Amino acid sequence: MYIPRANQEDRISVLHKLMEDQPFASLITMGSSGLFASHIPMVLEQNGAKGQLRGHISRANTQWRDYTPSVEALAIFSGPQHYITPNWYLEKQESGKVVPTWNYVVVHAYGYLKIIEDGAWLLTHLASLTNIHEAASRVPWKIEDAPADYIASQVKGIVGLEMEVTRLEGKWKVSQNRSEQDRNGVAEGLAELNTTESLEMKALVEERD
Repeated sequence: MYIPRANQEDRISVLHKLMEDQPFASLITMGSSGLFASHIPMVLEQNGAKGQLRGHISRANTQWRDYTPSVEALAIFSGPQHYITPNWYLEKQESGKVVPTWNYVVVHAYGYLKIIEDGAWLLTHLASLTNIHEAASRVPWKIEDAPADYIASQVKGIVGLEMEVTRLEGKWKVSQNRSEQDRNGVAEGLAELNTTESLEMKALVEERD
C-alpha cells in the first residue's frame, strides 16, 4: 500500500483498535486461479508480536482449497471514510488552487493462512465471535441457545482460518497535508453535515491536528 509519511500509522495499539472496532475484513489470497477475496468478520487474538486473526468461511467457498500457503494472505480492515469538498478549504478563497479528495483510515494485515477443520477449535472460535458481537444485546444470544445437533451440523459446513500477523500497515489520510485553517474548515464542514460518518471523520481530523 502506498503510504505517504504524513499518513503513516505504526502504533500497533492504534492499528489493533481499528481492527477490533471494524472487524469485517476483506481476506485476499493468491491461488492457482489468481486472486480471491472473501468478506468475513475476523477476531483479533493477542497472540504473537502483532496479533493473530481467526475467522471462518463456508466449506463451499473454494478459497480454502485454492490458495497458496507459501504466499502471504492479506486482510484489509476499513475504518471511517468521507468525501472532502474543496469548498471547506480557506485556500479556495485565497488562491482557488484546491481539488476534492477522500479521507479514510485503513489497516492491512499480512500473514500466512492456516486452514483448521477441528470441530473443537471451530466451536471455540464461534463462541468467541458470538460473545464479542452479542455483548451489547440486552439478552445476548449464546451458541448453547440453539440445539446441539443443529450447531454440530452448522459447524460441519464451515472451515476455520487462522493467520499470525507478520506485517501491519496503517494509513490515516485525515487532512494532515492541509494547513491548520483548512483542517479547521474540514472539521466544521463535517460537523455541519452531522451524520454518523461525518462526525467520525471530524473526530479523526481533529485528533491529528
